[in-house]
Amino acid sequence: MAVQHEYSFFDAVQESFDKAAKFTSWDPGILEQIKQCNSVYRMHFPVKIGDKIEVIKAYRVQHSHHKTPCKGGIRFSTAVNLDEVMALAALMTYKCAIVNVPFGGAKGGISIDPKKYTPFELEKITRRYTSELIKKNFIGPGTDVPAPDYGTGEREMAWILDTYISMRPGEVDALGCVTGKPVTQGGVRGRKEATGLGVFYGIREVCKMPDVMERLGLTVGVKEKRVVVQGLGNVGYHAAKFFREGGAKVIAIAEFEGAIMNLNGLNEEEVFQHRKKTGSILDFPGATNLPVSGEALELECDILIPAALENVINGENAPRVKAKIIGEAANGPLTPEADEEFVKRGILVVPDMYLNAGGVTVSYFEWLKNLSHVRYGRLEKRFTENLNTEILQQIEELTGKRVNETQRQFIMHGPDEVDLVYSGLEETMITATREIMDLWKNNPAIPDMRTAAYVVAINKVGVAYAELGIFP
Repeated sequence: MAVQHEYSFFDAVQESFDKAAKFTSWDPGILEQIKQCNSVYRMHFPVKIGDKIEVIKAYRVQHSHHKTPCKGGIRFSTAVNLDEVMALAALMTYKCAIVNVPFGGAKGGISIDPKKYTPFELEKITRRYTSELIKKNFIGPGTDVPAPDYGTGEREMAWILDTYISMRPGEVDALGCVTGKPVTQGGVRGRKEATGLGVFYGIREVCKMPDVMERLGLTVGVKEKRVVVQGLGNVGYHAAKFFREGGAKVIAIAEFEGAIMNLNGLNEEEVFQHRKKTGSILDFPGATNLPVSGEALELECDILIPAALENVINGENAPRVKAKIIGEAANGPLTPEADEEFVKRGILVVPDMYLNAGGVTVSYFEWLKNLSHVRYGRLEKRFTENLNTEILQQIEELTGKRVNETQRQFIMHGPDEVDLVYSGLEETMITATREIMDLWKNNPAIPDMRTAAYVVAINKVGVAYAELGIFP
């Protein structure tokens, strides 16, 4: 049996960084600066819960200021600790660099179980946390821009925004202090599904590469690929949805209470509704129960999507994983031992540090929308529709043939906000995938795609530091 080491999450990120740094030519001092977390804010604050005062423990870490503002989610979980927040902040720096989003990495968290509090109590905790960030200048449209993460969503981001506006009256760009907001509060359409859609775009692009597919013994494209998804949260749900719509078969879905399998394919919406009704994904009609959630990770499949929490695949269970491609939709789902095992076996790991960058990419679009004070598509939608209609009419007059109604609507359609967001996300993920794969193919000594992604990130952050003139 493989020896399993206890890794801190941040140590695992540092180890991956060091592994990649050997393939760069940067001065050791610059590499050390890129690695370190620039600012760490650990706080304790009192909140009245019922008849008692609770002292809440929370964090905000700004990993890099090579570009500002810093950017990163806020998670509510009892598992939140300084090591985890530092690791996630570091990954955000590298993620933003890879996908050319001009932010430094950051992350935040509050060490609570959100299920144990009423909405009113959660609002009090969130607003107090925001006020603590404001006091130390750890939030602002040009300083540090939080977003949703595990245990948070649009509701919490709206509370953060309202608190910020009340404490910074008259700030014209205040909407840009946080992303992942409701659309009515300055959010952008397409943000909710962005991470899952980005995972699909990234894997789809890898599956379009004939040489990669040949090496893995797979056909080109995602159609008919057998997919296993671990986690039916926002990311896992949307990843499953877009893979199914793209022609793949989602043969198994896992959650903490267990997993279900159907070799003919599962519909994620039907599974979600079943869980909502019964409290569990188990006993879904037509599916086989796998009482132990981890069993799903070891099923024979083409694509495995871990979309839950970190370190779920480690030195102990990695030898039993049978997938050909592992797409890391979660943050840090593989330990370094698992990476080594998959390199030996020729399993392709598409790394989290760029694959789940859909969320921050669309958050960037939302931030730009807030700073420009205009909705995407508002200026050009009607102009494009009128122009396309005129062109279509001219073509029909010249050819004497009329286009059918479905094609007519498609050709005449001017882009809505969500169309432009999807287009920008697709372009971002395709470009990042090709850049990483090209670097990997041109450097045979680089062992895996994760290391290639780190090399891309280190080079981009290093260039930013060099151009800032911080180092001679």
